[in-house]
Amino acid sequence: MESNRQKKIATVLQQDLVDVLQRAASDGGLRGIIISVSKVNVTVDLSVAKVYLSIFPNKEAKSLLEGIRSNTPLIKHELSQRTRHQLRRMPQLEFFIDDSLEYIDGIERSLKGDEDPINNPDLLGKRKKS
Repeated sequence: MESNRQKKIATVLQQDLVDVLQRAASDGGLRGIIISVSKVNVTVDLSVAKVYLSIFPNKEAKSLLEGIRSNTPLIKHELSQRTRHQLRRMPQLEFFIDDSLEYIDGIERSLKGDEDPINNPDLLGKRKKS
């Protein structure tokens, strides 16, 4: 269970990270790419923040995540400048891809009947639990 302090810090980081990442993407010449911060989890001791990113289009996600991870010190510095009056210490940032939209899309396709094991028995093998 997150404390109120953890939630407040996560909200502040999420809002500022959106601005930093979108500005960096537009300044870097990346057009047509949307980077959103879907969730930020802060540990109990406030030393680590896990940032979950949703990147559209998905084919660019892996390369953009590697670029973001390599620029983590610069992003952390920019965030610390923005939040210097709200936080004493900036947590260590860890970036992950949020694939919940792909998961939901897969469930919707299964429910709509695109993957019907009755009509296509080959699909049944990958659905069985071992």
